[in-house]
Amino acid sequence: MNLKDNLNAQPLLNLELLAKQVVEGFISGIHKSPFHGFSAEFAEHKIYNKGESTKHIDWKLFAKTDKLYTKRYEEETNLRCHMILDNSASMHYPETKKLDVNNLNKIGFGVLAIAGLMNILKKQRDAVGLSIYSDAYNYYVSEKSSERHHHMLLAKLTEVVTDKNPAQKTKTYTYLHQIAEKMHRRSLVFLFTDMFQTEEEDIKLFEALQHLKYNKHEVVLFHLLDKEKEHFFNFDDAPKRFVDVETKQEIDLYAENVKEAYQKELTNYLSDIKLKCAQYKIKYVGVDIAKNFASVFNTYMVERQKF
Repeated sequence: MNLKDNLNAQPLLNLELLAKQVVEGFISGIHKSPFHGFSAEFAEHKIYNKGESTKHIDWKLFAKTDKLYTKRYEEETNLRCHMILDNSASMHYPETKKLDVNNLNKIGFGVLAIAGLMNILKKQRDAVGLSIYSDAYNYYVSEKSSERHHHMLLAKLTEVVTDKNPAQKTKTYTYLHQIAEKMHRRSLVFLFTDMFQTEEEDIKLFEALQHLKYNKHEVVLFHLLDKEKEHFFNFDDAPKRFVDVETKQEIDLYAENVKEAYQKELTNYLSDIKLKCAQYKIKYVGVDIAKNFASVFNTYMVERQKF
């Protein structure tokens, strides 16, 4: 089920409320997934073994799964998670007059995904930090877990998603090097980007990601795409003027005439990215912004358990 199905078309102004609803939608189906060991509060569980005290058995989870788990609420965690958000012009595609939870562009999806992850991290008393870059390294705050810190990050994310004049260009690799220099404590790093850059910049980008890996961080790359348009190139038969949102270069053509060649080039490009990620031991997750947030939250669950 799509996690957006039960949400009304609410604008992304109350991120805290929306993030909570998105996460609750994810949790509602969690007992059907490989992660049924997590409760609605994401407290840790372990399978009950015969002979153990029954004091901490989670009977609500037993009613849902018909399996016995014991709660581990008492354990404090030391996870630090740093979110990195690409805020360049291409991330604001597709253009939309009314950005809401059922009508997201790439930046809207990234912001709401981060807010949802923050909601989960907050429940687990884990620390979260945030970096945002476009044509400059716009924002950095280190990992903390306080309520004040949480609201400060939500306010910044709201500011990003309502910005009507995003910067045109970016140099992702430049800012990743700077972020790597700032982060001194081992963290789980999530990068949300659409990876639009030149081939030369791709090489530099993976050098920057390797810088993060060198500093012992675990890195996850969430590659955001509007698959309907950017992957499958599904446009109608009318002639179109395509405008590069970052360089403003224009080209007039019939989409059908270039669709096959475009998809071939894109497939090769994505294969190269996945291969490089595997080479550098970076977790690659392709994300369709028209889908739900399950791929993001499931990835978090898996990576957290590894971490």
